[in-house]
Amino acid sequence: MTRKLGRGAVALVAALTISVPAGLLLAPGAALALVFNDVRIEGAQRIEPATILSYANIARGQNVSPGEVNDALQRLQGSGLFETVEIVPQGGVLVIRVQEYPTINQISFEGNRRIKDEDLAGVVRSQSRRVYQPSQAIADASAIAEAYSAQGRLAARVDPRIIRRSDNRVDLVFEIREGNVTEIERIGFTGNRAFSDRRLRQVLETKQAGILRTFIRSDTFAAERIPLDEQLLTDFYRSRGYADFRVQAVAPELARERDAFYITFNIQEGPRYRFARVDTVSEIAGVDAAAFAAQNRVDRGDVYNPAAIDNTIRRMETVAIQQGLNFVNIEPRVTRNPATQTLDLTFALTRGPRIFVERIDIEGNTTTLDQVIRRQFRTVEGDPFNPREIRNAAERIRALGFFADAQVESRQGSSAEQVIVDVNVEEQPTGSLSFGASYGVNSGVGLNASLNETNFLGRGQTLGLTISTAEGDRAGIVNFVEPYFLGRDLRFGFNAAYNETENLNSDYDTRTISVRPSIEFPISANGRLELRYQLAQYRLLNVDETSSQILQDEQGERISSALGYSYNWDTRLTGLDPLTSYKLRFSQDFAGLGGDVKSVTTTALAGFESNAWREEVTLRAEVEAGAIYAYGDYSTWILDRFRGGNKIRGFEPNGIGPRDLAAENDDGLGGNYFWAARAEAQFPLGLPEEYGISGGLFADVGSVWGLDNTTGTGGTPVDDDMYVRATVGASLFWTTPIGPLRFNFSKAIRKEDYDEDQNFDLTISTRF
Repeated sequence: MTRKLGRGAVALVAALTISVPAGLLLAPGAALALVFNDVRIEGAQRIEPATILSYANIARGQNVSPGEVNDALQRLQGSGLFETVEIVPQGGVLVIRVQEYPTINQISFEGNRRIKDEDLAGVVRSQSRRVYQPSQAIADASAIAEAYSAQGRLAARVDPRIIRRSDNRVDLVFEIREGNVTEIERIGFTGNRAFSDRRLRQVLETKQAGILRTFIRSDTFAAERIPLDEQLLTDFYRSRGYADFRVQAVAPELARERDAFYITFNIQEGPRYRFARVDTVSEIAGVDAAAFAAQNRVDRGDVYNPAAIDNTIRRMETVAIQQGLNFVNIEPRVTRNPATQTLDLTFALTRGPRIFVERIDIEGNTTTLDQVIRRQFRTVEGDPFNPREIRNAAERIRALGFFADAQVESRQGSSAEQVIVDVNVEEQPTGSLSFGASYGVNSGVGLNASLNETNFLGRGQTLGLTISTAEGDRAGIVNFVEPYFLGRDLRFGFNAAYNETENLNSDYDTRTISVRPSIEFPISANGRLELRYQLAQYRLLNVDETSSQILQDEQGERISSALGYSYNWDTRLTGLDPLTSYKLRFSQDFAGLGGDVKSVTTTALAGFESNAWREEVTLRAEVEAGAIYAYGDYSTWILDRFRGGNKIRGFEPNGIGPRDLAAENDDGLGGNYFWAARAEAQFPLGLPEEYGISGGLFADVGSVWGLDNTTGTGGTPVDDDMYVRATVGASLFWTTPIGPLRFNFSKAIRKEDYDEDQNFDLTISTRF
């Protein structure tokens, strides 16, 4: 990057001017040839005379023309060893006077606050006790400016200066004016009709500068992010049916003051295509296409989506493996029909070249074990070469989050039928130690500390420790995850937790200690099953005398030993529909394998999320329900039952459900059953999107009910019938460096007189 020179740099260059004595300027009638019987060198201290003579290359006793003397002068000057050079003929003696460049005494930096001295010292190539070179000093100044440019400070200026010392020494000083961060003031688009600039800016990795510019570094211009942004835009459009989309040009423009960038993406959307005819053909003798066609997941009328095609090819390749067919290519042939904006798609089974994977070479992993990278490949040495699978493996390696960069390429092996797959990775830190504060409307201000390592000992394991404390609530959690237990796609987890509450939204204390090992594995493309066991000790302590007789009777300790499972189905795992996602969850826990608790707890959830109105508005809806059934002589207690927390917004935790109205403090008793339906819409508020602020509207409805024991204080029966509650409200979403925050303002429109509502809530926003 070119830098203008300040006054100091101009002075430095002026000091390098070569002095040429007038004796070498020939007057009219002067001799055209000179003969020197001797050469005398003056001023040399460190440089050997023989070295100077070798550069001059003037022999004694031979005729020398003035041009040859001038050439000798140029050679000496070009050697870079001398600050000034003079060649003076004195009769038969040629005097060469030199002044050597000084030695650098020390190197210092002035004016730098953003980059430390030791970091800048690693950038410059000039060194103490070495000969000072003006050209190198200027190159070092440019390198320092480049280091600031990498931090987004393109306005940085660096001037090299020298301070003369005794004994032909100098101090080299780099005077730095850091300047402000060169931020991206505006990102614009031309050629977009289907989506607004606001929506497209959400796709990019690069962001505009906003009110949080001090914390958000993605609003500084980085040229290396532009190709990624182009790819993100391309993937976004093509997943929505725009098969002809392309980025025609990207024009980053730097403001005259060099303190702001303006970036414009010139794009061509093209038409939006839908699939018309979809079929499968076999061009391999003896291979029936019917079994492969049954795996097709692309239907007539569907919007074009490369993910749907890729999913079908993956399923067809699985059939080929099951039938023992090697070197079968599933070739998607697409025919465009621009007049009708449709695509004809044919999956052609063709015989591919007989190429095998000779080996997989992995380099650059100084911490991560080879096996962590190698298990991302579905291909091993000796298998048929599948380029698509190699690309998918590269994406899986990048998705690990262990590497700053991961490149996967293939090259010819020891023969034309062999391929070597090269994996080159660059490690990055995977551990974090954080301290923070939290706030809850009910729990107040809390402090927390967490230690997390996602690549423990380079094995790809996760190890985490979290300690938190707030008013009336203290917790500690240790979590360990092995994603490839026994070398298979088995996710082993171990969780140990301790939690205690003191009068948190109730007039009693609780203590809980639990350990939970689990195994999770896939059972379909979108579905995963978790099997778990939990051993826990629950204590209900210090129940207030004014509490319900039911709670006073339940006071004490219980041991729970339970086996459970959860089935999760989530379309986001394959990403087949970029506009709409669905999820299902069904869980059951069977307590009674020893211990005091004998119950079956069942919960289920179904939800969807969809983008509408040019993807400016996000719609979400969920339906959730649960039931706990006690068997034998066991009756549920408050720590078993559902207490409505986070089920229906607009109410305090434990704010709905059966209550003993005869008790003085009428604490919530929880219920054996609950159901809830939640719906919301999130939309922009017209503020600049770089502020990360959007709005929302929501409506919740549901209930908590049912007790095994309904005999309350003084023998008064507790009404545990199902009463419907409903709330409506508005939300403010704010994406901040500490996490996505959500402010809820709600109003209960249907409730019981004894319910405890909550009109405002501040939470960490969770994604669908």
